[in-house]
Amino acid sequence: MTINIGIVMDPIESITPYKDTTLAMMLTAQSKGWTLWYLQQHDLYMRDGKVYATRSRVSVFDDNDHWFDQHETVDTPLAELDIVLMRKDPPFNMDYIYSTYLLERAEADGVVVSNKPSSLRDVNEKLYTAWFSEHCPPTLVTMKDQLIREFLDEHQDIVVKPLDGMGGESIFRLQSGNPNTSVVLELMTARGTRQIMAQRYLPEIVDGDKRVLVVAGKPVEYALARVPSQGETRGNLAAGGRGVPTPLSDTDRATVTALAPELLAKDLLFVGVDIIGTRITEINVTSPTCVRELEAHADLGIADQYLTALAERLPV
Repeated sequence: MTINIGIVMDPIESITPYKDTTLAMMLTAQSKGWTLWYLQQHDLYMRDGKVYATRSRVSVFDDNDHWFDQHETVDTPLAELDIVLMRKDPPFNMDYIYSTYLLERAEADGVVVSNKPSSLRDVNEKLYTAWFSEHCPPTLVTMKDQLIREFLDEHQDIVVKPLDGMGGESIFRLQSGNPNTSVVLELMTARGTRQIMAQRYLPEIVDGDKRVLVVAGKPVEYALARVPSQGETRGNLAAGGRGVPTPLSDTDRATVTALAPELLAKDLLFVGVDIIGTRITEINVTSPTCVRELEAHADLGIADQYLTALAERLPV
């Protein structure tokens, strides 16, 4: 049976092919003989309760100069597809949320959508760590300046970040006595009107912020340690971090094992858990990355594991 797979993503012409995880998934699906259909968030629409999409059939190539060809474009019910991957990058804004409702309607019509639309709405990548607080550093979520200052006084060295960012965007390290504390907190909380997260600074960041990919409840055997550049706090690759594949430690494996039942219960089949030292800092569910960096190090079959798990959910 030919499987038709739709991929909701950012503009395909603007990706960086050699490190794009969505392209890795598309290349794997194509190698299986699946038909690829590309669409963006704005291509989804609903009429009388039925979801449609303007989508283009594409071929993809592992070529940094020419990574896709676009073929015919159709406008049909999304239920004509077998599988849809929601791979749109943050920001996680209201348009993203509306898209999950549309995808949920397609799911009701029999389409296998991953990650599960309702779970994408439920799981904020920063806040969901609270469900596993015993594995996290001391954490505060608030819009109150005074509470953050008290948290800083307690821990002396903290990190503050928005609840809807990605790629290390707007992450600040604050140490006790920093003269910029007031302006940072004014900016981050929009003068006390926006919730943010504060966490105790973890000095183990110098060895890397490890991205552990969890596929259908099982951790990939290597993590990507994203090591900050000199003088930088953030390990994110988008912020200049250097990716170093590293075998999972026993602690990493035990941590992910503790998370796995909850992830599976929410049908979150492709997740990136961020770990500094032994502490979870984020649980990424929207469009986790690092497949290409890991696959360049070892033949791990990450995308194949994911797509196989999705195919197993198709009706016989």
